[in-house]
Formats: sequence, C-alpha cells, structure tokens
Amino acid sequence: MQIQYVQGDCIFTRISPLTKQYEYLTDDIETDVIIVGGGVTGAILGYYFSKRNIKAVLLEKSRIAHGSTSITTSLLQYELDSNAMELKSYTSIANILRSYELGIKALDEIEEFIAEYGNTCDFKRVDSLLYTAKDQEKEEIEQEYKFRKENGFPVEFIDQETNPFSFEVKGGVLSKGGGAQFNPYKYTHALLEVSCKNGLRVYENTEAVDVKYNEKVVTVETVFGHKVRGKVVIVASGYNTHLFTKKVFGTKTTTFNIATRPINNLENIYKGVVVRDNEDPYHYFRTTSDNRIIIGGEDINFLPDILNEELCIKSYDRLEQRLKNLFPKLNIEIEYRYCGAFASTDDNVGFLGKDPKNTKLWYCLGYGANGILFAVLGGMMLSKLYLGEVDEDLKLFEVDRFGS
Repeated sequence: MQIQYVQGDCIFTRISPLTKQYEYLTDDIETDVIIVGGGVTGAILGYYFSKRNIKAVLLEKSRIAHGSTSITTSLLQYELDSNAMELKSYTSIANILRSYELGIKALDEIEEFIAEYGNTCDFKRVDSLLYTAKDQEKEEIEQEYKFRKENGFPVEFIDQETNPFSFEVKGGVLSKGGGAQFNPYKYTHALLEVSCKNGLRVYENTEAVDVKYNEKVVTVETVFGHKVRGKVVIVASGYNTHLFTKKVFGTKTTTFNIATRPINNLENIYKGVVVRDNEDPYHYFRTTSDNRIIIGGEDINFLPDILNEELCIKSYDRLEQRLKNLFPKLNIEIEYRYCGAFASTDDNVGFLGKDPKNTKLWYCLGYGANGILFAVLGGMMLSKLYLGEVDEDLKLFEVDRFGS
C-alpha cells in the first residue's frame, strides 16, 4: 500500500499561481551534491549550496512543493514544541537555550533573503504568543517567561488583566519579533529561482528509486532509469526516508489544518501574531495576506488513523469549533481542510549531518514544529561542512544522538 503523507485540499497550492514547471531527468548526469526532495527543505539546501558555488542537483518525485510543504502552516517560532522545563529530562538547559538562539538566527536568515531578493512569498515578521486559558497551567507559562527573560529574550508576560486579545488568556508569553509567517509554496519557488541562477539543477517528476555507494561516488537511479552521480547525497524527503535507511527518526502523527475564507473585519479583532496554546496536543493559528485564518492541531496517530475517514472528519470539526469559540465575533467559513504526517522527537529538534555509518549519506530532516527553521540551519551548516568547516552547533542535531 502506498502511504499518503498528505491528504485534502491544501490552501497554499490552491491559492498560489504556478510560477515554473521543471523538466524531468532524461540523461545520466554528474554533480557534487545530490539533494533528494523538492519541498521547502530541498529548496533551502539548494539555495545555500549553490550560494557557496557547490555543484548540486535536486530531485523531486512529483511536483515541487506539493508534498509535506503544501500542508505546513509556515507558522514560524523560535521556541520548541515543548516548554523548556518539560524538555530538561531529554536534553540540557544549555541545548534548549541554544536551540532558541538558533531559531532566531534562522528567522533572521529568512528575513535577509527576503530583503535581498524581494518579498514574493507574503513574508511577515511578527510577534509570537504561547498561552494557556487554564488556571492550573499559568505557573508553567510563568516559568517559561522567566526562563526566556533571564536569558535575554525580549518577552512580555500576559495575564487576564493585561490580555489584549479577544480570546481568554490566563497566562501568556509574548515574544517580540519572535515569529514569522509566509506562503511556503511561494517561498520554495523563490529559493529555487535564485538557486538555479547560481547553478542548481532541478528535476521534478523524477523519483529516486535506488541508491548505491562505492569508494568514490554515490549513484542515485531515478524512475526512468537515468542516474545521477555525486560525492554525497542529502536526504531532504521529510518523513519518506525508507530508500536510504531503516532508521526510525521520530514519532509520526497526523496533524490537521483548516483555513477560512477571507474575513472582512479580521484585522480589527485578530492581533497580528502567530499563536500556540499549551494544550497536548497543542493548537496553533495564524493569518494570511488575504485575511484568512489557518488553525491546526487535533493530532491523531499516523497509521492506521489517517485512513479512518470518520476520525479525520471529527478532527476537522473540532478545529472549526475551536476557531469559532476563539473568535465569536468573526464570520468564519471554512474553505480548505487538509492533513498530513508530522514527526516529533524527544528533544524537539530535527536531524542534520552525516550518517554515522556512511560518510556519503547526509540528512536534513526538519522534524518538529520548527522544521523550516531547522532546514535553514541545515542549509547553512551542511554547505559549510561540505567545504570542510564543522559548525559546533551540528552537535545539537546529531543523527545518532538517540542511539543507532
């Protein structure tokens, strides 16, 4: 059975015009770096490698940015999926703090790309809110606020008396400039446009079906029999990694998203922030440039539950009701419903770097809610690694940090 990692009517591939179609591979070719995966992660890698004048080829099995990229809300926050005190049993406080700092660094990198090449992807740097509506969780949110405040992050604490939002907040951490949002489909194409001018070669509808390694090269065979030979291959295929390894990298769930129709009076009620609550599983929401709200969450087990239509419908319905409860004064009509795989790790960060048993096999897997930010860090650090410069921060993302 072919596992479907994405289901439904994804908003960003629906509302965004197709800017370019890429050819499929029709010859055997050679390069230095083979990137497998044509979503936002592969595009980020293509950008950084081509920026450093490293020859690279990107292979996408179907259409550019139509896999997991199409279902990401692209709600970017420097914080992790869990609060700092919750993560202490899985990693060190120093690692958590550094992860936050690197998240901000990645946000700045995206903003610099937009400043240099133009805002063609509806990018917006915003404040980020983590909140609870429960009295018993207020102390936990206060702890998170103090942790960030004491370590120099620009944050404000919000309670019932200072709450500027229309929904109930018993305790909240407002991170000033700590978030961003954009259209991930447009961002992926913007990256590839720049990268191709720098020498990146992109092939879509070109599935990698086999990979072989020898002492000097790695060879990736594609669906029509043509081969790409390079010095290393980088797995940027999200949750679909079985061609390259039997290793299980994270815990998969199915996460759900719904997007409203444009709302006329949205900005009068919804403050321009990206928001995550403290539920388990949590909910998250953001706006779009054409005044919609996207809300996500209500996670269920990935398999077999993603095949359970009744269960999926209930998740969509709960998201819609939650949105209407949060914003009762808005005229909310749902236009798009979609879901897909989401992978989490114990320490909430992804996997970047070389396979411990194969120096020609590299990974850039942005698991967790910060997947896009981890991919940006991966693009920066892995392109330097190829040139012989080892970034100390790669230790945070080691492929075998949980064992073989």
